[in-house]
Amino acid sequence: MAREHEAYEWDFGKAATLPIENYFQQLGVLVANLPCVEIEHVVSLLLQAFEEDRTVFVFGNGGSAAIASHMMCDMNKGASGLDPARRPRVMALTDNVPLMSAYANDLGYERIFSEQLRTFLRPRDVVFAISTSGDSANILLALETARELGAMTIGLAGCQGGRMKAACDWCIIVPSENIQMIEDVHHAIAHSIFTAVRDSLRLSAEKTLAARAGSF
Repeated sequence: MAREHEAYEWDFGKAATLPIENYFQQLGVLVANLPCVEIEHVVSLLLQAFEEDRTVFVFGNGGSAAIASHMMCDMNKGASGLDPARRPRVMALTDNVPLMSAYANDLGYERIFSEQLRTFLRPRDVVFAISTSGDSANILLALETARELGAMTIGLAGCQGGRMKAACDWCIIVPSENIQMIEDVHHAIAHSIFTAVRDSLRLSAEKTLAARAGSF
């Protein structure tokens, strides 16, 4: 006869509770010290790019790759159709796994993003790199390629920005060395950028409709 499975609630105890509380306390302090003015400037750069029908290419490694894909989804789905004159066009270089693996296998992992940029990038497009360290070889090469091809470069980094800081026209740096917290805040920044873009496009569309209505 099978033994009954006893249900119980795991007792983490005080030793585990304190690190969780400390984590969120530290995260709150980090959020309170974010460079909001710099984030707002990036929003302005993206809005200008969308108005000029330029493309934004976003990418990163690991958790940053997931943030890049999420940002692409938010922008293309959540901010499209609000203002016919400015429809976001965002491409995540992290999403074509067969293409990335082909470049990695034949040319080296450091070229998985730069080679895609050489195919798709046009002058004045925007390259948006995400990296917790700011020192990933494929990120740095992609930014170098972007500048070579005449694109605008934006970075989202942690750990003082690493070498990526100097490779970007504009770089938002989360002031932390904790990788998990940097990724938490990077995701929140991506959501804040999306929200600001969406609301700006919606407001622009409403003003346009009001102006047209007033002309009759």
